[in-house]
Amino acid sequence: MDIPRIFNITESAHRIHNPITPDKLAMLGAALRLAPGARVLDFGSGSGEMLCTWARDHGITGTGIDMSALFTRQAKQRAEELGVADRVRFIHDDAAGHVAEEKVEVAACVGATWIAGGVAGTIGLLERSLRHGGIILIGEPYWRRLPASEEVARGCLAGAIADFLPLPDRLASFGDLGYDVVEMVLADQDGWDRYEAAKWLTMRRWLDANPDDGLAGEVRARLTTEPVRYATYTRDHLGWGVFALMKR
Repeated sequence: MDIPRIFNITESAHRIHNPITPDKLAMLGAALRLAPGARVLDFGSGSGEMLCTWARDHGITGTGIDMSALFTRQAKQRAEELGVADRVRFIHDDAAGHVAEEKVEVAACVGATWIAGGVAGTIGLLERSLRHGGIILIGEPYWRRLPASEEVARGCLAGAIADFLPLPDRLASFGDLGYDVVEMVLADQDGWDRYEAAKWLTMRRWLDANPDDGLAGEVRARLTTEPVRYATYTRDHLGWGVFALMKR
């Protein structure tokens, strides 16, 4: 079990696998007013930066689940580096259907809502692990600028315009599901640039080291086209945010 290998290659040097910067991640942790000992469950935990830094800075405990064996190894290494391996654990697994044995104060899925078929399904799954009065975190793209055509949406790596909502509609959709939006932290342009552009050097270094790999052709094609695609489509059209929700 693993994510497609191409993502393990392109994001192998990322600590955060979305456009949120370390400063914004710290801002989010502070905004949630996390208490020492608070339990956090993180679906699609990636390389563990959220849980590890919040354990260091706020004294939380947590469990992260991710389908990437590489990212899970990196998360465990990060926990050791920051001296929090006794407070956070990382599991290489599919989080779909997972329910925590002990209810948590924060249940998060930051950028992987495909785990339960979309935002609504993921909120429903996270709720099963959440204590009364706890917070759900959802990380999700939104349209900063509505695409003029389906072709433009596909250029943003969406399947269709309908895959994402403008920010006001995304916020309203949480209310429709019975939740109050109690905080949000939105990625900025620098965060998007760092998330996307960091892949390009990673791909080039990988190609130089692995010219005969069976995936070299795909990586070469991506490196050739991604800078222009990103600048043409994603950079102007797509936003990304983490939204904190509480059940009404």
